[in-house]
Amino acid sequence: MQSWRVKRGCRGLGGARRHGKEIILEGLQSVCRGSALFLGGNEVKSRAVVKYSSAPPRTAFARLEEKTDLKLPPANWLRESAKLGPAGTTILGNSKKSKPFSSFGMAYDFIDSVGNDVDVVSDSENIKKLLKIPYSKSHVSMAVHRIGRTLLLDELDIQELFMRSSQTGDWTWLKEFYQRLIDQKWQRKKKSKEHWYQKAILSKFLYYSINGDGAAQPVPSAAEQQGPSSSDQATDSDGASWPAPFEMPSSVSEDPSASSQGLKNDFVRNILWTFEDIHMLVGSNMPIFGGGRYPAVSLRLRDNNKPINVLTGIDYWLDNLICNVPELVMCFHVNGIVQKYEMIKTEEIPNLENSNFSTKVIKDIAQNILSFLKSNCTKEGHTYWLFKASGSDIVKLYDLTTLCEETEDKYQNPFTMPVAILLYKVACNMMMKKNQNKKHYGTIRTLLLNCVKLLDKSRHPQIIASANYMLSELFQLDEPKKEESSESPLNENSDESYSEEEEELADSDENGSYGTGSDPSDDNKAVAIIKSVGELSVPEKYKSIHQIRPSCTFPVCHDTEERCRLVLSYVLEGLKSVDSSIKKESDLPAADPNTPIPLKYEDESTRGGPEGLEKQMALFLDKMGSLQKGNYSSQSGMIPGSWQHKMKLQLILKSSKAYYVLSDAAMTLRYIKLALQSHDTYCCLCTNMLSEVLLFLSQYLTLCGDIQLMLAQNANNRAAHLEEFNYQTKEDQEILHSLHRESPCQGFAWATDLSTDLESQLSVSCKCYEAANEILQFSDLKSQNPEHYVQVLKRMGNIRNEIGVFYMNQAAALQSERVVSKSVSTAEQQLWKKSFSCFEKGIHNFESIDDATNAALLLCNTGRLMRICAQAHCGAGDEFKREFSPEEGLYYNKAVDYYLKALRSLGTRDIHPAVWDSVNWELSTTYFTMATLQQDYAPLSRKAQEQIEKEVSEAMMKSLKHCDVDSVSARQPLCQYRAATIHHRLASMYHSCLRNQVGDEHLRKQHRVLADLHYSKAVKLFQLLKDAPCELLRVQLERVAFAEFQMTSQNSNVGKLKTLSGALDIMVRTKHAFQLIRKELVEEFDQPKSDESAPAADPSPGLSREEVIKLLSIFESRLSFLLLQSIKLLSSTKKKTSNTEEDVVLKTNKQIYSQLLRATANRNSTLLERIDVLIQLLDQLARGGSGGQ
Repeated sequence: MQSWRVKRGCRGLGGARRHGKEIILEGLQSVCRGSALFLGGNEVKSRAVVKYSSAPPRTAFARLEEKTDLKLPPANWLRESAKLGPAGTTILGNSKKSKPFSSFGMAYDFIDSVGNDVDVVSDSENIKKLLKIPYSKSHVSMAVHRIGRTLLLDELDIQELFMRSSQTGDWTWLKEFYQRLIDQKWQRKKKSKEHWYQKAILSKFLYYSINGDGAAQPVPSAAEQQGPSSSDQATDSDGASWPAPFEMPSSVSEDPSASSQGLKNDFVRNILWTFEDIHMLVGSNMPIFGGGRYPAVSLRLRDNNKPINVLTGIDYWLDNLICNVPELVMCFHVNGIVQKYEMIKTEEIPNLENSNFSTKVIKDIAQNILSFLKSNCTKEGHTYWLFKASGSDIVKLYDLTTLCEETEDKYQNPFTMPVAILLYKVACNMMMKKNQNKKHYGTIRTLLLNCVKLLDKSRHPQIIASANYMLSELFQLDEPKKEESSESPLNENSDESYSEEEEELADSDENGSYGTGSDPSDDNKAVAIIKSVGELSVPEKYKSIHQIRPSCTFPVCHDTEERCRLVLSYVLEGLKSVDSSIKKESDLPAADPNTPIPLKYEDESTRGGPEGLEKQMALFLDKMGSLQKGNYSSQSGMIPGSWQHKMKLQLILKSSKAYYVLSDAAMTLRYIKLALQSHDTYCCLCTNMLSEVLLFLSQYLTLCGDIQLMLAQNANNRAAHLEEFNYQTKEDQEILHSLHRESPCQGFAWATDLSTDLESQLSVSCKCYEAANEILQFSDLKSQNPEHYVQVLKRMGNIRNEIGVFYMNQAAALQSERVVSKSVSTAEQQLWKKSFSCFEKGIHNFESIDDATNAALLLCNTGRLMRICAQAHCGAGDEFKREFSPEEGLYYNKAVDYYLKALRSLGTRDIHPAVWDSVNWELSTTYFTMATLQQDYAPLSRKAQEQIEKEVSEAMMKSLKHCDVDSVSARQPLCQYRAATIHHRLASMYHSCLRNQVGDEHLRKQHRVLADLHYSKAVKLFQLLKDAPCELLRVQLERVAFAEFQMTSQNSNVGKLKTLSGALDIMVRTKHAFQLIRKELVEEFDQPKSDESAPAADPSPGLSREEVIKLLSIFESRLSFLLLQSIKLLSSTKKKTSNTEEDVVLKTNKQIYSQLLRATANRNSTLLERIDVLIQLLDQLARGGSGGQ
């Protein structure tokens, strides 16, 4: 028992409405999914989903009374009916037939499906005709196009083509080819009276069947659903079903009618029909009735005297299957008089009497035809012709595009234009959805390349320019994309014919005479041939061997330059197309693309330096202000608002972006110059400057500033940069020539000239950033693009720091060259002012964006400038009479203030440890320098000794506070050395005070304690360092001197002996310093003696031989003195008391003293030998126990 599995209550079927772009589905998909047909033992899977429907809500049909005469017209005949839709008026065939490219109208609406998910897009009539090929003797003539993996099938009405040929002469080659093909002359056969009679009574029957009281009344609202107006129909009857000539590409058109150029979706409903494993997007105009007991039925009119044959049965079955209609209502008539009605279930149709057919065979036919077409229709953009002559069993496939190219003029192909436009339109719509899925890029690119390949550049510049622009848009250039067009097709209903296919007999073909052709083996023009239609019924006779979409892979660009160059090549083609379409003005200079445009290279001296730059900047900002009002100026005479104007603007903007990205990747001035020249031309042509475009300009100028700064910092490669700057590719020259047609391109010359002067380059860089910042003030761009604004201000702060450092270094250089004089030169003071001004502005820039770290660095640099100012004032006066001047103090204190501000700006070390440590070090250095200068060049003429000592002590302690000796870092040894030096200097100062001070015993005691404390700390720190043995030795010797000084004020021998013992103990501890000196000397001697020719040079950068010898001599004399004093005191005490321990010390000291005298007497000893003797003696002294006394 056969069963039709479908959900009943399918009232919503076809009940969707389309309003403009919006499609509102009324529960269709849930109703229609999962419907499958099982017939006998052979399962045929079928699923239909209505994607769109403009049919009115379904109503029950009116069952006509018996004996109703269908020859008499009803009152509402041929009036527009919302219930019947367009089917009633078109059934007579009085309107235009299906458009040759109606499948593209559907493809346009459902672009997501085309090229990916769907195998076939076509009118249901074409699908039925293909599946009936093995059963029918009728001719088949179809155009096949490929888009991705989807095949688009359309009826190719040879009769209409040749009628057109008679009028225009542009189909001659096809007519001649067809006549050779069938070996006879073509003649048109008129349709019979019987044909028109049957059409008329079917139309009247459908109007009678409309249920309801107002059936005979016209329904006004139907005008909204009906497509063309009466005037449109009049036009259509003349020019026929072919697409109108193309007027305007959708990417630049503002005229909504441009989207209706033969691409309308004219079907009442579009259905996604899956038949077995074949996915088809099918257009159908079949009226569906429903209501009451019959939720969905199709209505058919049959002549009771003519039995249903196989062709009619297949026709009815496929219509119901495609539209998911479970039942068929048949009205039988005799000579137009209604006899009876009969209800037939869809699954029973294949088993009707005289109409038996196997559904499995239909499935095999479908699979074989699809495989045959997919294997042979391989070239996108080509028009293929599937042809079977009337009465013939042979099916042939021709590539009409290739056949046309063999003629004298390849553009004679009448399909070229419609197909190119369709490829273009499909690409346009895919472009609108490109951001959702980049996998379509390859398809879009292939569509556009094939579109451009099909068109004649001289005849269709607009489409070619637009296609090239879209090709350039496919390649991402690292900036957010903006859709250029959101145009959609006009979703109007047209009067597409709903027709029943009657019995098709070989001798009554109604579309003209298609005689049987010659033997297939003689036809060498066919791409492929099915030798017998019977083969189509054999399961899997044809298998698709061709991998669809081989050429749709998107090119992989390995680097940015390759990608940008590809974009520029498309932009150039687009510009050429636009320029070729503009009438050349008589006064326009004729430019030779092969002649390079001279790049105006000027020396800074001719341009007037920074002052000239200021003037150019002012002019530029005036121009920016006027752009807001829209000043249009084109040299080529383009009309504002024309397609050329709009397209050239888009292409120029694209070229500027491509050059910008190239420049960003390569950091070359040449590319940013081209980007700015493109933008300058855009500004000249633009009538309304978009804020987005102003943002681009700000970004370009920012990058230009970056490049100028980079060039300034790489002054050594200036010649290479100049050579690169003057280089131009042929492509760049041609794009420039196109730009020069519109403007002189000199608006940004001030920013892009390559200067030879460092100061000028830095100034230009700064002006670029300033201009970028000024642009951000227009149209509230600052608040809309906070990230870019922050970047611009950071760069402004940075360049001002660079310029400030440049002027500061120049001032320092002048200072070093200056001979000691009384006053500072005016030039130096001017440089200080310039430097200070730059730092101040930079600090303001960073503070305005809360960049505390960079603000701290600039405050630090300002501090350094103050120190340079202080150093400039120290040179005045005689070196011997020199004193620390008030000016020095003033500037050093200013420097301290800036460093402290920098620390306050940072807040805590955690924010940026490296910067914090750097500022801390500089602050410590400033305090240290100030204290050192006050100590070394005490201003005794202005201040008392005690006040100076107090100030020195305070400054040294502050320096010590900001000198981090504990944190492990690369700077730790420096900090330790600085701290050790501070302690040493303080100890020396207190030691000196003690020597020179008389009176206050309390103060003397305090100084003695402080000196001892600081000497101890200095020794501890110097001992941590491996590269300061001389400093360690010097401190220890000073400590010994300090002990000797204390000994002079002692009276008792016991006290003196104790002090001597302490001093000798200090001597013993200098062994570590001598060991470090010895190690360095040994390393020096072990080095290859290749440097003997230069003995005067220091052997080690950290060790001065002269200093070592000097310190060694002092050490030997002091050790000798201490040993002698020790021996004297121990000898005198021995006479009074007997002490064994003191005896041992005395004996040891005598031996060491004796050896020391002999060693110092030997003048031939080397430095190393003298050090070795001392180390040995100090060891003995340590063992002798002198340190314990």
